[in-house]
Amino acid sequence: MSTATPAYEALTSTWNRLHHLQHLQALAGWDHAANMPPKGNEARGAALAEMAALLHRMRTDTTLPGQLQRAEQETLDDLQRANLREMQRQWRLSNVLPESLVQRQQLARSRCEHAWRRQRPANDWAGYVANQQEVLALAREEAALLSAQTGLRKYDAMMDRFEPGMTCAQLDRVFGDVRQWLPGLIRQVMDKQSRETMIAPVGPFPQERQRALCEQVMALLGFDFQAGRLDVSTHPFCGGVPEDVRITTRFRDDDFLTSLMGTVHETGHGRYEQNLPRDLLGQPVAEARSMAVHESQSLSFEMQLGGHPGFVAQLAPLVARAFGEQPAFSAENLHRLITRVKPGCIRVDADEVTYPAHVILRYEIERPLIEGEIELEDVPALWDAKMMELLGIDSRGNYKDGPMQDVHWSAALFGYFPCYSLGAMYAAQWFASMRRALPDLDTRIAAGDLAPVFGWLRENVWQAASRWPTDELARRASGEPLNPAHFKAHLEARYLG
Repeated sequence: MSTATPAYEALTSTWNRLHHLQHLQALAGWDHAANMPPKGNEARGAALAEMAALLHRMRTDTTLPGQLQRAEQETLDDLQRANLREMQRQWRLSNVLPESLVQRQQLARSRCEHAWRRQRPANDWAGYVANQQEVLALAREEAALLSAQTGLRKYDAMMDRFEPGMTCAQLDRVFGDVRQWLPGLIRQVMDKQSRETMIAPVGPFPQERQRALCEQVMALLGFDFQAGRLDVSTHPFCGGVPEDVRITTRFRDDDFLTSLMGTVHETGHGRYEQNLPRDLLGQPVAEARSMAVHESQSLSFEMQLGGHPGFVAQLAPLVARAFGEQPAFSAENLHRLITRVKPGCIRVDADEVTYPAHVILRYEIERPLIEGEIELEDVPALWDAKMMELLGIDSRGNYKDGPMQDVHWSAALFGYFPCYSLGAMYAAQWFASMRRALPDLDTRIAAGDLAPVFGWLRENVWQAASRWPTDELARRASGEPLNPAHFKAHLEARYLG
């Protein structure tokens, strides 16, 4: 970098330090979810709170405003300007929150998430609410501060942390449209599939073989095991840093597809992280663009590629080798299993047709929850009503598979859920663009050649990182900003074509 940019260089040095400390924070968080003995929770919570406070202190250091202002006047190239823009954004968001709030949030999240692991299997809604009340109160406090600083409505301000620029007004239009056509599409697909023969796999499926299968498929998808690993946690996730990506899954002896497809999903996240621009690591411009773009990568892997008959044909022999030959493991039958549409209670197990209903349900509850229009005591009845309306499922009294099923609310990730369906829409848009650029794409996937998919994603999404705002990234990659029509077209082509 130029020696004529002292303020900018000082900023890059600060953000490199932040990156190194966030690496340790991520590993402590991963260990908290995957390895830590139960009695370590209080000490780990305190340690994570201390780290959160330290990082917050660095982002709110009194020297930063002057450095940011002076860097604006320095001679920077376009990439450096983009990096400075992202630094300014992170600085603004951090300076809204007092350090005491950051610490209290970390402690409350650690306590609530740790207790949730026991409370969910016990269907203990009352116990969950006792801890969740504090998490919600602190989230509302954060939302009020962010709203006052940005001028956004409270939920928009919370969502902006994960998906910059997205608003409830946009979501209401997009999700309102999906609400119109989704129930009818679900009925049509289920009617069509009811006339198809499907053979159920015969278990049990030993967990050590499931793990080996998951790792084989991760390798097939290009995951770099020299820069990451697979472990087990209560709720699957992908964490860590680009140099050290930590993926987790969960296993059931009677079902191998949940862990397999969950791992495929997390591998999409992992490959995005592993392929962010290495020469800029540590700088915000080299971070993932947004959580909807991140979810577009996991869903490009799990749904677009994972449900592709050509890819399933590559999975079939691996599955048979893992668990022994049986009729259910033919490529055709395995594809029917993977693309089976059946409304269910659990979001992470949902097929790609019913999945948007799970996201819409959560959005329509957590938005008024953050904005103070409803309280936690109102959630079960709302959940039950929306589950029946959107998916025809009676969920009354089933808290563990209802409002307690996800870790997100315990972890105060309010505003994150919409990113899943936005990500599915972007994923469909990416593949539509791929097919225009590569007319033989489906033939190549069927032949076992996944390189065109990974090459397109690397060039258009992974290496772009945060160089451009999301709309600009989408235009450069696909010729247009988010267009949900591609998602509907994809579902109709795959499930009714």
